[in-house]
Amino acid sequence: MDGQHASDRELLERIGRGDERAFAVVYSRYADLVYSVSLRVLRDAATAQDVAQDVFLRVWREPWRFEPERGKFAVWLASVTRNRALDMVRSQGRRRAVEYRPPEDAPEPVDGSAEDPQLAAEVASDTRLVRAAMSSLPEEQRRVVELAYFDGLSQREISERLQVPLGTVKTRARLAMQKLRLTLAGLVTEER
Repeated sequence: MDGQHASDRELLERIGRGDERAFAVVYSRYADLVYSVSLRVLRDAATAQDVAQDVFLRVWREPWRFEPERGKFAVWLASVTRNRALDMVRSQGRRRAVEYRPPEDAPEPVDGSAEDPQLAAEVASDTRLVRAAMSSLPEEQRRVVELAYFDGLSQREISERLQVPLGTVKTRARLAMQKLRLTLAGLVTEER
């Protein structure tokens, strides 16, 4: 089995047994995703490459960290990458990541040269769903989510930035996550 058509779960099981070919398939599927998420947070190509290397090293050493019952591998990998990139920002002494955010109405790129066009289409579809859900939030809740996720601020830092009580930030974050969960569940059902 060459692995090109294997599921992510199968590939991770093989990586856990030291299968370098399975790792190469995972790398070819997700290298662009990992690098772009890292670059989006760090805005520095060399540092983004370092983070991407760290992330894939983690996949090689600890493939069991991904829990399939909790969601898609691509989403988990993007989250691990984002967290590692934010750690890098913090370790370099910067207070927050500045992330490029395309305009709300920008079309979602689908990389036709991607190893797996279906995966690229799914990622673009998921991105559209998340944008739609975010746009449905009240402005004050959306702002809290954006500052936490895109800028990597803690709730206390958000409170200071917005000049609102910490309890208000926590309430807005909780309400936003509840609404996103409900909205995304409805959007996913409609689209798929």
